[in-house]
Amino acid sequence: MSQDRYKYFRIEARDILDQLGRGALELERGPAPDAIAGLLRLAHTLKGAARVVRQREIADDAHALEDVLAPYREGGTVPRDGVDQVLALVDDIGRRVAQLGAAAPVSEPGDTPASDTATTAAIAAAAAEPLPADASRAGPRPAMEDLDALLAGVFEAQVRLGGLRPALVELEEGRPSAALRRLSTGVEQLDRELRQVREAAERMRLTPVGGLFTYLARAVRDAAASIETPVGFAPSGGDVRVDAVVFNVVQGALLHVVRNAVTHGIEPSLAARAAAGKPAEGVVALAVRQRGRLAVFTCTDDGRGIDLDAVRQRLARRPAAAGAPRPDDAEALLQALLRGGISTSAALTDLAGRGIGLDAVREAAERLGGRVALRTHAGHGTTVELTVPLSVASLPALVVETAGRTVAIPLDAVARTLRLEREAIVRAEQHDTVLVDGRAIPLAPLARLTIGAAAAGPASPRMSAVVVRGRDGDAAAFSVDRVVGVGSVLLRPLPAYAPARRVIAGAALDAVGEPLLILDPEPLVEEARQASRSADDAAPARPPILVVDDSLTTRMLEQSILESAGYDVDTATSAEEALDKARTARYALFLVDVEMPGMDGFGFVERIRADSALAQVPAILVTSRSAPEDRQRGLAVGAQAYIVKSEFDQGVLLDRIRVLVG
Repeated sequence: MSQDRYKYFRIEARDILDQLGRGALELERGPAPDAIAGLLRLAHTLKGAARVVRQREIADDAHALEDVLAPYREGGTVPRDGVDQVLALVDDIGRRVAQLGAAAPVSEPGDTPASDTATTAAIAAAAAEPLPADASRAGPRPAMEDLDALLAGVFEAQVRLGGLRPALVELEEGRPSAALRRLSTGVEQLDRELRQVREAAERMRLTPVGGLFTYLARAVRDAAASIETPVGFAPSGGDVRVDAVVFNVVQGALLHVVRNAVTHGIEPSLAARAAAGKPAEGVVALAVRQRGRLAVFTCTDDGRGIDLDAVRQRLARRPAAAGAPRPDDAEALLQALLRGGISTSAALTDLAGRGIGLDAVREAAERLGGRVALRTHAGHGTTVELTVPLSVASLPALVVETAGRTVAIPLDAVARTLRLEREAIVRAEQHDTVLVDGRAIPLAPLARLTIGAAAAGPASPRMSAVVVRGRDGDAAAFSVDRVVGVGSVLLRPLPAYAPARRVIAGAALDAVGEPLLILDPEPLVEEARQASRSADDAAPARPPILVVDDSLTTRMLEQSILESAGYDVDTATSAEEALDKARTARYALFLVDVEMPGMDGFGFVERIRADSALAQVPAILVTSRSAPEDRQRGLAVGAQAYIVKSEFDQGVLLDRIRVLVG
């Protein structure tokens, strides 16, 4: 165990102070409610961490930071003197942190052990070494049975490896048949034993969540003292295992949950509980269960439930905003609570009143790629359900090959895999797109974005591609050489001296020990879409085309194809509407259906050819009529091309348009 009791606190505090300092300087630029909310969360976290290590002065300074910032959470510009106060407090805390040495912290009367969610830097440190025992904070530790299983597996693998040596002798003595049989059997057994060793090693990365229970029970006890009502803590499911990163993030989130359960949920007096027909002691129950690759933490109290009327009143004091919940929409009110900034506490205390707790829980869930749900029953209590992955280190992934390298994409970001015909790719000068579910999305070579390899043209009529989801519904397709399959990979961070592109999240080793890059889906999609937008910005003016068709499906399909190829597209649902538009706007080409109510496509082309202002604008007829006489009529009225829908090929269409538009 480290002798420096402040080691992890200093790491966390310095990271928070850096963020607070940058954020304070940005406040002078104008109103920034989101930035204020973030700074409040940071100050709240620092305050709790300082209490853990009995640093009252630092905790008081962090509390003072909250006091300075809280009035501006709903809007308004923080005045210069307010920013000066924030910076002065940050400097003071920085000096106090720098003065902390390795001596044991001195306990002061009235200190309340507490903690909040660790920062990302602190999480990494905590995963490597447990916190000091007197920090009142749980720390993940490997179970002895896991170590025994790992050692037994290594020993067995060594035995199997020794059993292969006689086969080498047999090969030297010219008995290959016997040697091959022995080698085949031995390799299979060794592979099985090593898989078990790997499973045992991966299991060592997971720690039982029961290690949190004593820590949370202490938090419930301390919070109960503030309301002068006895509250018990009833945990279950402590054998569910999560990895160290999840353990630390969940720990901070659950601290907020159980505190809220006591300070906002449990009745504030024995008389109030008696009047409600409840036993004198309140109960906060935490049930943990595993559901597939997820861990579900369900915290329930037997208190009053959330005062939705109070939430409505708090929201009513805010400036009107689009999307604000209706007063009768209970679910929307609960979601507003999760977004933060609303507290039903009547008084401001160290434990309640700022509306930050549930906001921090939601943020923790989002950081782990999980979710949080909130349910309440007036007079009977509230339930908070936090669902997170068991591990953010070991994850299922789609493994693909590109430019001779093997890479993995987290499976939950993979929308689908495709086998694309070359004709299905809409090729522009600067970028390619492909239609997926009627929507044009960028298509980029995965090798170019991951390892900088030059994109090679497809050597066969078909190619493989992976559609990856990013944030906010964005998606992009990536061409690959081969889809290998789905597997579980153990994410390892890249060393600091091996900088990588931002699309690479880390690395793993495949079954034969070769390095396997693991991609980060969001920047991967972002870079593909950014490259597409940059190409559009750099391209010359987009020629305008008018699509004329009474079928919505056909109009949208043709519009998507043309826009993906770099054209501006306008649409009309009839030939009459198209004539009106053609006389008020300039188009480079008309793409016209033949069979429409009223004037048909033949008539439309005849009319524009008779109009001196439109006579030179090329027109292409697209129709289901394939008879020779129809083709002849189309050319006779003046269409430059006649395309039959049953023979439709977007590549041919775009080639014709490029020739006509220039």
